[in-house]
Amino acid sequence: MRYLVLLPVLVLTLSAASFADRFEEIKKTAKPAELYTFLYALPKGGDLHNHSGSERPEWIFAICTDPARNGGETFYTRARFAAAPDAIAPVQKFYNIRQHTYDGLSAEVRKEYVKLTDLTPDERAGWCNSLRLDAPGEGRDEFFSNIWPRRGDIDNSLPVNTEALVENIKAFGAEHLAYLETQFGVGGFKANDGSAIPVEEAVAFVKRRLAQPDVLNSGVTVRFQKAILRFLPGAEQQLANTYAFVDAHRDLWVGLNMVGIEENGHGYPARFLEAFRALRVRYPTLALSIHAGEMDGNDSHIRDTLLLGATRIGHGVNILKDPDTLLLLQQTRRVLIEINLISNRLLEYTPDLTKHPFPELLRTGVPVCLNTDDRGMWDSNLTDEYYTAVTTYNLSWDEIVQLGRNSLTFSFIQPDAKAKLLADYDRAVAAFEAKFAPADSLSQLAAVRPVTYGYARRNWGFPFAQ
Repeated sequence: MRYLVLLPVLVLTLSAASFADRFEEIKKTAKPAELYTFLYALPKGGDLHNHSGSERPEWIFAICTDPARNGGETFYTRARFAAAPDAIAPVQKFYNIRQHTYDGLSAEVRKEYVKLTDLTPDERAGWCNSLRLDAPGEGRDEFFSNIWPRRGDIDNSLPVNTEALVENIKAFGAEHLAYLETQFGVGGFKANDGSAIPVEEAVAFVKRRLAQPDVLNSGVTVRFQKAILRFLPGAEQQLANTYAFVDAHRDLWVGLNMVGIEENGHGYPARFLEAFRALRVRYPTLALSIHAGEMDGNDSHIRDTLLLGATRIGHGVNILKDPDTLLLLQQTRRVLIEINLISNRLLEYTPDLTKHPFPELLRTGVPVCLNTDDRGMWDSNLTDEYYTAVTTYNLSWDEIVQLGRNSLTFSFIQPDAKAKLLADYDRAVAAFEAKFAPADSLSQLAAVRPVTYGYARRNWGFPFAQ
């Protein structure tokens, strides 16, 4: 029986070893567009670091202007300025509101707003561009201070956010992603009259939508994290409320995440140490991932995050400035760092990706995986992350496969579902290797239809469809 058990593992190892040489040949001989297409078709494991900024503006616009998908709502956007003294903040172009908000404005302030359906083609293009980083000079300040607030009432529409999530799932399925663990909450949603939607009603709404055929046919297994905005004055109470919610909904929500800019000095991890210890007295263990080390300078945030009980670190871009914690991560190999290359570049934490800690972590034994963060705001996809990693760091085939396995191994999904995802991933990789092992196999890429967005066109000139 021992030999029967070991034989499949031996066969898989030999196959991987032989394909490693084949992949080196592909990197040397494939044209850039061919390599990108090859990576688009690659089985990709999971995306573990994924925010609501992942939905492309074009998807959001289409949903907001379709009553059949947006719950019968009407959306307005600030397309001009009337200089009214009672204009609502933030006072910036393309700030978005719903009908009930519009109805409460004065006649003078209403002059600033236009229905989304009435925007000119140029205004529509400007509206979409206002929700992503696509121009020189746009970076961290535009992202944190302008794009997120500009979304306005879009963020409190349950149908819009749920439909946008579905679009994201289907797009990931086209990229051959097996598992999406995205941050999605159900608090704060409002009905069309402005009244609050009860949390359990929102949970039921989301579950019904995820059970529809288009989601099931995507091939993507979906679980949620519930996020806490770390720098708010009442973040400790929000953490307690979130803990209770996730504990009561462990079937779909599988973990917690603490998010928000670290640089303002109010959301530092050590602030929450006693709050987490108190919650662990009351509740069984909940999986925890925390954004840490997304900073320009050195700090103790990654180390302090480990004290909170996190088994995953979001970003960790300044880890090389904390050698003691880096050594701990190298030696234990129990904590995964969620790598977001394009995010770190566009937000200027690592504008030169050759200086990113990713290859040092990958090649010194720290578990890592690739993720998209707020890909709708980057105008990118997961293949862009893989293509960036392969071309910048000369990834080997074994490293690529390990990234996918890490993303599933360190996921927060239930153990039985995780075991199935890992087994399916191994089979998918083996089939992919067999398909592209022959010397003339790249000809099969003609049947693959990559979907790229602005990031790939601006950076690499790829002419694939949008």
